[in-house]
Amino acid sequence: RAAREGRNPQTGDAMEIQASRTPKFKAGKALKNLVNDRK
Repeated sequence: RAAREGRNPQTGDAMEIQASRTPKFKAGKALKNLVNDRK
């Protein structure tokens, strides 16, 4: 995720949120079938 500006909710002060990496999740067929009650 790109760096962006955010706010401290307690004080309302503007602050920079640093760039970070987040994992991407893609559900497989087994999990989709389990969630959708398919067999």
